[in-house]
Amino acid sequence: MVKEKLKIKNKFNDNLTADLRYNEYENKLPLLIFIHGFKGFKNWGCFPYMLNKFAENIIFAISFNFSYNGVGENDEEMTYFTRLDLFAKNTFSRELDDLGCIIDYLEKNRTEYNYDFENLVLAGHSRGGGIAILKTAEDKRIKKLITLASVSEFDRYPEERKKEWKERGYFQVLNTRTKQYMRMDYTLIEDLEKNRERLDIKKAVSKLTVPYLIIHGEEDLAVDYSEALELHSLSNKNLTKLELIANTGHTFGAVHPFEGTTDKLEQIIKSIRGFIYSDNQL
Repeated sequence: MVKEKLKIKNKFNDNLTADLRYNEYENKLPLLIFIHGFKGFKNWGCFPYMLNKFAENIIFAISFNFSYNGVGENDEEMTYFTRLDLFAKNTFSRELDDLGCIIDYLEKNRTEYNYDFENLVLAGHSRGGGIAILKTAEDKRIKKLITLASVSEFDRYPEERKKEWKERGYFQVLNTRTKQYMRMDYTLIEDLEKNRERLDIKKAVSKLTVPYLIIHGEEDLAVDYSEALELHSLSNKNLTKLELIANTGHTFGAVHPFEGTTDKLEQIIKSIRGFIYSDNQL
């Protein structure tokens, strides 16, 4: 298996650090882009393991860090977030645009690798699932969609909290793993209000015209599985498959640092591989 690291520029001239994993086959491979979530990064816990497994199973797999996810460009096995200044300024629109730049790069460089750009799949975890849904709805280059423990909306904040947030200019969340307080500037809410139409996940999922796999743990304490049910209810049932996984939570038993795979994680990897290759020749 080949693992290659790239620096891809976004429209603000920031570097997006991306990992490419693939095996060198003569035939073109399905192309999978994996999107991390809130307080996440491409090397979190089980993500590298998952992407390695996809590459071993004849998929060209890519993961990347959002430009303002709080991870420095040279940070690999993250213990702490080193760029909380950037994390504070992150917005949903910036993440959507970052993902668009990754897709643009892959389209432009399609002759350099053995992936099939016409077989482009997005997979997003948690908040990254919401980003994946929105991008799929607005970008016809995407042919399949997978969400893992996805949120069904971004506006998850009570009005009283948003009022205090505006008055103070920022809101802080505690990262229970690192014990760091992570600030989010009020620009996040301003972006949400300014771009409400573009950032409407529920509306976007109702417009999807590609095959869609929804995976969610029934014991998810971070994003309740009712949000998966809502996404499914709004989607085209002829194109959507819902998999609720019993006895597992938001990260399907995986932790950071990675301590090994789990039965639920292996089940999910198998489901994703099968979904990507459905209607495709093995």
